[in-house]
Amino acid sequence: MGFMKKRSNDGNPSNKRRQRQKGNNHPNQHRFGRVMAQPPKLKLNSGQYPTVSIAVPGSVVSNAQTRELQTQLAGQIARAAVVFRVDEVIVFDDGLGSTLNTLSNYKRGPRRNEGEDRISEQRQDNKKPDHLQPSTDPHAFLARILQYCECPQYLRRKFFPMHPDLQFAGLLPPLDAPHHLRRGDVASFREGVVVDKDAGEDGSYVDCGVPNTLVQIDRVLSPGLRCTVQLDPKSYATSKKGSMKGVVVSPTTPRDQDGIYWGYTTRMASSIKAIFDECPYEGGYDMKVGTSERGDVSIDNPKFRLAKKESLKKSGVDEERFNHLIIVFGGVAGIEESVDADESMPLSGEDSKKMFDVWVNIAPYQGSRTIRTEEAVFITLSRLSPYISKNGMASEAEKASPMKQKAVVKKTDDVEFSDEAVSEESSDDEES
Repeated sequence: MGFMKKRSNDGNPSNKRRQRQKGNNHPNQHRFGRVMAQPPKLKLNSGQYPTVSIAVPGSVVSNAQTRELQTQLAGQIARAAVVFRVDEVIVFDDGLGSTLNTLSNYKRGPRRNEGEDRISEQRQDNKKPDHLQPSTDPHAFLARILQYCECPQYLRRKFFPMHPDLQFAGLLPPLDAPHHLRRGDVASFREGVVVDKDAGEDGSYVDCGVPNTLVQIDRVLSPGLRCTVQLDPKSYATSKKGSMKGVVVSPTTPRDQDGIYWGYTTRMASSIKAIFDECPYEGGYDMKVGTSERGDVSIDNPKFRLAKKESLKKSGVDEERFNHLIIVFGGVAGIEESVDADESMPLSGEDSKKMFDVWVNIAPYQGSRTIRTEEAVFITLSRLSPYISKNGMASEAEKASPMKQKAVVKKTDDVEFSDEAVSEESSDDEES
């Protein structure tokens, strides 16, 4: 009996594809180029960073017909805030929002009697306790989704119990911000929650998302508080199993010390006037920008500057330094209608521009009759981003010479890249 010659399958296209994929497993190779592992750091010489705030009316989610679309709209605003390093998001009541539609298009099984299904759904909601009722206030709904998106995935179960507003949280795009660490990541800073475990009089224990490990901090804090903890990267390997040592720091420390963007805060304002009256920064916002299709200056104008009008009249001043910038967006009817609806405002809607240092039209040649607010947020932040970067706080030497004021940025370390596939946050990363 003869032996058959083994036939080679090297010419098979599927085998060639497997060989290519096998070869691409090398950590220094990737078929389609390198993938960014962490966003680039921004370090200013002065170490002082101007804050960027945006104010959005909660009524914008009222235009979305279903809970799914409302959730996705809120996720788009959260994505824009993180992509452009926004520090604060304000959800304000423009006095124009209607009651939020709490019904959903999502149904299990055949949908024969849609009208009866909706009546049945409303009756079921009415039977739920108050804390499990879906929000009919668009401002509360938008604020809750924004806070949920910003919270690191391993802390969400601790701070966000089950709620009807989060029914479609799975539709939200992951922010993938630097403080949204994944299982096994080694980082100098982490967000955590203080746990109810006795650590003596010297400190407290914090769950920072490190697998099977609690971090002992240097302060006694109440259980349930969220805090920012600084860790020694070497301690991930050297600390004894089950605990690590850390130091509680301000949430701004990662940015001030290493130039790392560390998410945004969310607050609610009862009116457009309350946006400025309740400013958390000492001295208030020193650069106020209002967006309107009736803006008196176009961002396409070559002479456009992010500066107050009186400063532009001074010779030799191209840009104006600011500590706290706020950009206010209007709803469907614009900022003017919000001012008219606020009875505490001494101005009329026609004089809305007097509230702002810059009253700008960010899309003077728009092809559509309207620009939706979630679209305006992306457009405005992207177009103002170069001006915001140039308005970084000047060093002491630059302050002494206002004629040569330019934003000086330290050269940071090269951006780290990973050749692994693009990673997405998911609920699988959440710790129970």
